[in-house]
Amino acid sequence: RAISGPLGQQVIVDNRPTGIVPGEIVVKAPPDGYTLLFHASSLWMMPLLHKVPFDPVKDLAPVTLATSTPYVVVVHPSVQAHTIKELIALAKAKPGALNYGSGASGAASHLAAEQFKYMAQVNIVRVPYKGQGPAVLGLLGGEVQMSFASAPSVAGHIKSGKLRALAITTPKPSQLAPNLPTVAESGLPGYESSASAGMFAPVKTPARLITLLHSEIVKVLNKQEVKELLFRDGTEVVGSSPQAFAAAINAEMASMNKVIKAAGIRTE
Repeated sequence: RAISGPLGQQVIVDNRPTGIVPGEIVVKAPPDGYTLLFHASSLWMMPLLHKVPFDPVKDLAPVTLATSTPYVVVVHPSVQAHTIKELIALAKAKPGALNYGSGASGAASHLAAEQFKYMAQVNIVRVPYKGQGPAVLGLLGGEVQMSFASAPSVAGHIKSGKLRALAITTPKPSQLAPNLPTVAESGLPGYESSASAGMFAPVKTPARLITLLHSEIVKVLNKQEVKELLFRDGTEVVGSSPQAFAAAINAEMASMNKVIKAAGIRTE
């Protein structure tokens, strides 16, 4: 509703399962600004993980990187590490002894862990679960020793002492995890990872329409009530320019391509 008024058009949300289909719909839509795609970072990771019938870089026009959801590196209290530096040292001293829980193969939390392993040059074994919820339960039960989890999913367990938080995965500290250092500043320089989501239009959408859409969408994102609602769900507003969004996509694809190849990750 917040964007319908300024644009003078009713906005209809067509919820589709995350994956190829939403992208295909928008890629094939007329470039008139009426059909848009809001999708998580899995959209531009897909070509690195399996074959897709379109190119998210060449066939879609970035409008704005709307949100970013950081992860918290959490360990079971039995793990003898209280910092990222200590965790890396422990993993190097005992290759393959530590394991981590994650959701679906290729999901942002899975890739965050594999990026950590790649950059730290450590062998930590993945234990897959059917989602982040079951992965956190596995961590609480001691089935795995660590995980990269969203802040809200583990906040209560950290407070109660059932889990120990070591760091947050974003390049800067976040109010979503107060008083936690970043992974980069506490033992692994250059590391950053998050689950992002952004808005796209068909690639040939006129620049004036991209500019208009960007302006109105960012205005809504920056409304205090919207920020508070997203924050409660563990998400922070970004609202980048189309150019910055495109640059972020290219940079992430370049860095994660190395990680995915090194880990041998493929999905269906």
